[in-house]
Amino acid sequence: MNINYDKTTGLVPAIIQDYYTHKVLMLGYMNEEAFTRTQELGKVTFFSRSRKRLWTKGETSGNFLWVKEIKNDCDSDSLLIKATPVGPVCHTGADTCWNEENKSNLQFLSTLENIIESRKKNPTDTSYTSLLFKKGINKVAQKVGEEAVELVIEAKDNDKNLFLNEAADLLYHYLILLQAKEYNLNEVIKVLEERHNK
Repeated sequence: MNINYDKTTGLVPAIIQDYYTHKVLMLGYMNEEAFTRTQELGKVTFFSRSRKRLWTKGETSGNFLWVKEIKNDCDSDSLLIKATPVGPVCHTGADTCWNEENKSNLQFLSTLENIIESRKKNPTDTSYTSLLFKKGINKVAQKVGEEAVELVIEAKDNDKNLFLNEAADLLYHYLILLQAKEYNLNEVIKVLEERHNK
């Protein structure tokens, strides 16, 4: 990668963005050594202008920034680093250095997966999900098929509310099927990521 470091300071600004939520997390500076260290460790490493030394984000807090992708801009004089943060990014304890919440509604899917897993491991007679697990894999798979057909039918009309509700039903039952097979959504996402990177 060709990087035009500032001729006076030897630094280049590095914008850190969450790989999944796309939220801008922080801005730091790198010299050539920091950039090399970042690539070697897979963890974002900056050059501290105040301390005059390299520092790996999270070296004291444990809140590392794991590198997923690095790009430089059209002039090759600034970097965009897409990373996955471990914990809050700002030294104040905030998710970002602009005191913004780094959260996506997609994270609710993890919460929902945990609820479904709990219904499987700790079944109750009043839980629809527990009862579905009790009926076995064939019934779970059948429900996914039924919900998929209902979604297709609603897709032919223009009723947003009905379509989104059927989409939610399909997604919910799909998560149940994954749990019934003892898989999780992260494993599916990993397959998609591997396909994307080919």
